[in-house]
Amino acid sequence: MARPYKPGPKQFVFAVGDGNDQRVSVGDAQEAYVAFSAFFRERESDAYTISDEPAGQSLVLMPGQGVITRIKDTAPRRSEHLQVDRGNRYLPSAMLFFENGFSGLDRFGQWFSDPAALDASPETRGAARAATFTTEAAAVEEVARIWADSGCVDPTDQYYVFFDSHGPDDDRAERAELLALIEFLGVERVDAPAEAAGGEVWVRVDARLDAEFARWS
Repeated sequence: MARPYKPGPKQFVFAVGDGNDQRVSVGDAQEAYVAFSAFFRERESDAYTISDEPAGQSLVLMPGQGVITRIKDTAPRRSEHLQVDRGNRYLPSAMLFFENGFSGLDRFGQWFSDPAALDASPETRGAARAATFTTEAAAVEEVARIWADSGCVDPTDQYYVFFDSHGPDDDRAERAELLALIEFLGVERVDAPAEAAGGEVWVRVDARLDAEFARWS
């Protein structure tokens, strides 16, 4: 009888630049997350680095700057940066890194290879990100990513609601991107009800979105 597959432990290094690095050996992503959560909360630092040295990948959380950076040192080397507008995004990003490394964060937000792009206004960043999607299929998938993070279907099943219960100052870059993408796709935007939160975006249900959203549910 074949034995069940049991992956071996993984090693990560947690660092804040003080020379007191913490090396951990864990059996799964949840165990790594628990260990890093404690490390993160016990230290005050401008930058927290998680390194997966065997894989040549790392994640850098910079709460003071509102930035997350992911790095893949294997050829071709990639370094990408994400502007964070909510403090509760840092630990979830770590969990995704523990689960699937660099690629685990593909759908986490608007990544830019040039850190200077983060200095632009949220609306400019959102428009720039939207412009990178030049086919209908890619645009639909990106709309689904945005919806999956904070979207819902209204009780009448006629509309998709993006940024459910969010205020107008939340998610400005993603909202700007979404508005550009739904215009590109020709999706019909409708006025939100008077009782809706100020940051919500309502669009009429569309068959193209139906199929993609089902994959993300």
